[in-house]
Amino acid sequence: MSNRLMLGLWRYVLYVPPFIWKKQIEKGKKRFEREFGKMPEDFRHVHHFVVKELPCFGKPLPERIISKKLGLPSHRVRQATDYLEKRMTYLYRNESREVVWAYPVTVDKTPHKITFSTGEILYAA
Repeated sequence: MSNRLMLGLWRYVLYVPPFIWKKQIEKGKKRFEREFGKMPEDFRHVHHFVVKELPCFGKPLPERIISKKLGLPSHRVRQATDYLEKRMTYLYRNESREVVWAYPVTVDKTPHKITFSTGEILYAA
């Protein structure tokens, strides 16, 4: 049953032909590549760092710590977090400009609690 997509609709399970879902996957892939192609590499590093560090840090992550750990100037980290927050799919900061969530994790309490294999407990964004 590999490479099959089934769609549950009320009491029915419908088979979705591959030409439909493969086309949608390609569209999504192209959209993703377009967006990430525009993003400077150090902005991507900031996002990846925050996603990895939020579970360990366990509280809002200040830009000064991101700057120090990545060896980036603070103004560049500010530009990166501004850019990423503007897209509202990458990260969000609190009033103090500390990162509180970076998709898919957050330090804000949500109904979606997750536990990592390393023992950290956090919430899903």
